[in-house]
Amino acid sequence: MTALEAPVDIGGVTVPNRLYRAPVLECAGTGDEAAVDALVDELEPTAESGVGLVFQGASVVTETGGFAAPNMTRMHDPEFVARLERLTDAIHAHEGKIFVQLAHGGLRSLSLWHGEYRERYPDRRQLAVSRPPRALRLLDRAGILSLKPHVLSTEEVYDLAEQFGRSAGYAVDAGYDGIHLSAANMGIVQQFLSPYYNRRDDEFGDGVRFLEVVHDAVRDHAGNVPLITKVPVETDSPPFVRSRISRSSGLDMAQRLDEIGYDALVPVLVSVFWDMSIIRGAFPDRAWAAADLQSAYETAFGGPRRARAVELLNRLQARQFDRDPGWNADFCRQVRRRVDVPVLLEGGLRARADCDRYLGDDGNAPAADMVGMARPFYAEPRLGTRLLAGHDALCASCNNCTIPQVAGEPGRCRTPSVVRAQARLAEENAYERDSKT
Repeated sequence: MTALEAPVDIGGVTVPNRLYRAPVLECAGTGDEAAVDALVDELEPTAESGVGLVFQGASVVTETGGFAAPNMTRMHDPEFVARLERLTDAIHAHEGKIFVQLAHGGLRSLSLWHGEYRERYPDRRQLAVSRPPRALRLLDRAGILSLKPHVLSTEEVYDLAEQFGRSAGYAVDAGYDGIHLSAANMGIVQQFLSPYYNRRDDEFGDGVRFLEVVHDAVRDHAGNVPLITKVPVETDSPPFVRSRISRSSGLDMAQRLDEIGYDALVPVLVSVFWDMSIIRGAFPDRAWAAADLQSAYETAFGGPRRARAVELLNRLQARQFDRDPGWNADFCRQVRRRVDVPVLLEGGLRARADCDRYLGDDGNAPAADMVGMARPFYAEPRLGTRLLAGHDALCASCNNCTIPQVAGEPGRCRTPSVVRAQARLAEENAYERDSKT
């Protein structure tokens, strides 16, 4: 048995193997049966293909606001979350486990950047940890962003943590096996952790304190359910950003979270901004050029000139960030030496050999206890079958699946060569669990 095929324990839950689908935007919507249908259609094939752990992507804990992209899912309503038992039952029928990633966009929310959303909700404000950084204030004055921050009081921070806890409780009641906190990609949890955003003078000036209070709220509402979080270091920030989470601070943070009682950690290298450091890979030229999406881009970004400006920035950043397979591996390895809980590695993995190497099958010390992929499942919903059989993902890291999501499009592969290859493999039954293809 290779390490990838071996089971692993996370907070008392046994995951049947060490392969996971990392959280991505499902753009499934929220509140009705159509959203449940979309999530089942999106995630059940992953479990059916043998992937041990499936993460439902960033799902917002508040009734309003907090969406970082259109058509996200909310977990604040117990009646809706109860209907998601159909999803958890579908995952469990294939002997997989499912965790939900709880989130809130904070300053990254739609009211900051999405033109149509701002027109529809002109009074909607963004939750902020502190007064926003100068760079965002300058972009607001230039009319590029619409900054309307509401800085949380101490009491409101406790209330927000309680909302994370309540949503976790609803999720566990619906059959979810664990909770994942979205603490990266410029969401509000990262904003608490980051000195770039957090200049509070109360107890939450120590950002880990927020994660401690969330931990306690989850325990109050959901019991001893496995609880994991990303651990960000902001080493990929632009040079002009001097106040950021350093590598050493990230390691100290990971050790504290282990001591607080988090059951697993996902160390990641990030920026203080929502930029190409999140996805890396090639510039998504096909997606930007898609004729059927031009109007949607202009609506989302507030007009054709702004859409072109975002496209240009996207092109420049694509040159800045290289896609090294497992780009978080060195940080994961350092964290793993400091903590006693499982460490999860994601970021650019596509090849089975890289998965094996980072799990220690090459005879070296493992970098992580589990390995995950995200966007490759857009191209191959049943990718697990081929990976566990020793093959590589088809995903070309072209990023053509990502940009359309700002317009509310679902995640799917838009690269013809990859789509054709997937169709050929499907015809050859390569995604059947007993296939040797």
